Amino acid sequence: MAIKKNVEAKLNEQINAEFWSAYLYLSMSNYLVSDGKPGFANWMRIQYEEEISHAMRMMDYVNERGGRVLLKSIADVPSEWTDLMEVFKETLGHEEKVTSLINECVDVAMSEHDHATCNFLQWYIMEQVEEEANVNDILDKLSMVGASGHGLYMMDKEMAARVFTPPVG
Repeated sequence: MAIKKNVEAKLNEQINAEFWSAYLYLSMSNYLVSDGKPGFANWMRIQYEEEISHAMRMMDYVNERGGRVLLKSIADVPSEWTDLMEVFKETLGHEEKVTSLINECVDVAMSEHDHATCNFLQWYIMEQVEEEANVNDILDKLSMVGASGHGLYMMDKEMAARVFTPPVG
């Protein structure tokens, strides 16, 4: 059965949101490079790659269901922050917004009794739980170590070790 038009439209909105998220994280990465925090910049660059993979996965799904992917312009993203803590507070707020957008996708799919899309979106729901938990963990650590010193240096080294792992399934 082909995907219903309002489910297709909602997923297209989400695809655009995933690309905007990627662009935001790439902007944050570049800010962090210029701020002398290469490890944190790497962490954000990996976030960028994850968001691209989320959008691609969703595009593949729409295509597999006989829908049509319609890409739109990506709105401007911020490029300046006051400090590292502000970057990660904004990241958390953004991930919470993405969670609400995914939930809206599920609501539309449920209203159409589109069980396949509801099932497909469960992966994104669990991914958002993980995303929010990861950013909360970083914020907790940043609160402990402060804005400078050995603790921040160690966190930057930890963030530098993150690598992109494409999602399975």
